[in-house]
Amino acid sequence: MPTRDQIQQELAKLGAQDVLRRRYLKGLADYTKNDTVLYATAFSSNKLPGIPGYILSITQQDIQGFMSALNGLTGKSLDLILHSPGGSLEAADQIVQYLRSKFDHIRAIVPQNAMSAATMIACACDEIVMGKHSAIGPIDPQITFPTQTGHFTAPAHAILAEFNQARADIIADPRTAPLWVNKINTYPAGFLNICRDTIQLAEDKVADWLEKFMFKGDADAQQKARTAAKWLADASNHKTHGRPISLQQAQTIGLKVVPLESDQTLQEHVLSVFHSTVLTFESSNCMKRIENHNGKGRFLNVNVQLVPGAAP
Repeated sequence: MPTRDQIQQELAKLGAQDVLRRRYLKGLADYTKNDTVLYATAFSSNKLPGIPGYILSITQQDIQGFMSALNGLTGKSLDLILHSPGGSLEAADQIVQYLRSKFDHIRAIVPQNAMSAATMIACACDEIVMGKHSAIGPIDPQITFPTQTGHFTAPAHAILAEFNQARADIIADPRTAPLWVNKINTYPAGFLNICRDTIQLAEDKVADWLEKFMFKGDADAQQKARTAAKWLADASNHKTHGRPISLQQAQTIGLKVVPLESDQTLQEHVLSVFHSTVLTFESSNCMKRIENHNGKGRFLNVNVQLVPGAAP
């Protein structure tokens, strides 16, 4: 297997990152005999600071990218390579509906990180392939809301926990009420219900997908699906939304996860695709790629300019 440094040297000689990446992507599909789609963003690459988070996230615009990438594919089995920090729950839901309408069997391949909403997409697949170094993540929702100093994103569970703490403090000592009222009044109308509903939706969607696909045919599919989804959504257990969940942990909660290292040739193909993709991000303005093994799909370029005096 070529190392990342060797792929970088090959890229330097070739002078065209698209040619090299697509060659590796086609090689992977030729080996597996499956339709193959790469979904990757530059969130883990050495990009300049100040890139808005939504550019690197799963969004509704990605539906169009998947439409382009799936155009012309006629197989019933898909290998979906995922490298993403997550994003919109609603966009992930729509992507899953689209993919499951096209393919009978989907295998999620996680070459490094598929977090948050990307974890949800992986849980809608029939199995997940992860390396010893790979990670999925918690699925507890993050809520963005306006404040006096700008928009702020916080875990929905943390917001509800703060409200419960306020109620407990006021019951214990009514003199604390004015302090908590000022705080709670900064939340938009209906905000607590939005938090509760979003938490429940994330857990319910993952449980439903696991039962329908990954645990299909299992005698206790419903219970296994609900238990795994509840664990993934448990913010009090994970503590941080970005906490990595390893292959072994994913297997422990019952997910059908296959070690990437169990097939050395597959590992070589997958990591070659991944390394060449990361090098594409680092050597260009590309921030996101949704691409099939025939080179069809969409990509997002963003021109970033340094502010005078800012650190590179």
